[in-house]
Amino acid sequence: MDNRITIALCAVVAFGVTAALGKVLVPWLRRLKVGQTILEIGPKWHKAKEGIPTMGGLLFAVGVVLVVLVGVVPTAVRHWDAQAFKLLSGVVMALGFGLVGFWDDYIKVVKKRNEGLNIKQKTAAQVLIIGAYLAALWFAYGKAPHMWVPFAGDIVLPWWFFFPFGAAVLYAAVNAVNFTDGIDGLCTTVTATVATAFTAVALMLGFASTAATGAALLGACLGFYCWNRKPAKVIMGDVGALFLGGMVVALGFAIDCPWILLLFGLVYVIEGASDVIQIGYFKATHGKRIFKMAPIHHHFELSGWGELKIVRVFCAVNIVGIVLGFLILTRGGFFA
Repeated sequence: MDNRITIALCAVVAFGVTAALGKVLVPWLRRLKVGQTILEIGPKWHKAKEGIPTMGGLLFAVGVVLVVLVGVVPTAVRHWDAQAFKLLSGVVMALGFGLVGFWDDYIKVVKKRNEGLNIKQKTAAQVLIIGAYLAALWFAYGKAPHMWVPFAGDIVLPWWFFFPFGAAVLYAAVNAVNFTDGIDGLCTTVTATVATAFTAVALMLGFASTAATGAALLGACLGFYCWNRKPAKVIMGDVGALFLGGMVVALGFAIDCPWILLLFGLVYVIEGASDVIQIGYFKATHGKRIFKMAPIHHHFELSGWGELKIVRVFCAVNIVGIVLGFLILTRGGFFA
């Protein structure tokens, strides 16, 4: 079967599985009363979201993993190489982050502790996952990891740079994706654009398994959007946001160009940076704020933008970042 047909099927099946699973899982989560608790510091109208089932990220996590197991793993095993090892270890890493998110959500909604895991617990768990994943990549690269740099080509990264750099990319990206999950449909749609970009790049490189995985992520995001668009019937929770963060980083490393997330995930960068800037400015000025609220999508909410407008504008901004990313990849010789 033509690789393009297989890749398209991965997207369609992931969409169908995720959307259909919602008919079972969403009512089940509602019966379990695992509803979201809205913090008092948020926009007042978010109180209307109180009680909406959370942990909905299980929908697309299951959708992606099932498609990868059925549509990607058999081919990857038959043609086992460093590329397959990098890709599948990345999916396992994303699942690990999803489990951390599930643990966090469980504490919030079952134990009724709205803050979930404390920062030390969450950081320790993430560091363990990051360390295991980077070690897997180190061996997949034959202890000579490389990364594409514009106009310089593939450069070999010494261990003393690779591990700190990889850890910084993972930690920053995964948590920035988590920051983007704050209003109905935002993180889902932005991640759909990111998945589309990585699928296209993988296709152009001839990385069929990576393209199929990106397509599965795209389909699962769109399937979840059926349940998460305004007004949301379910919220992805940390289990979903951390899983998505792990997946987009895995795709970045799978094409040997993780830094491209700065552009392919431009909205993630803006969301994460806005939170860091807000906190830093608040501490430096003893209580003053640059934004009405951070992450920045809340600033626009408090400025009078509706959730649908924010989703559309942020997706458009991310598409601009993707176009810039493709220009750099093309002009810099990435596809040569």
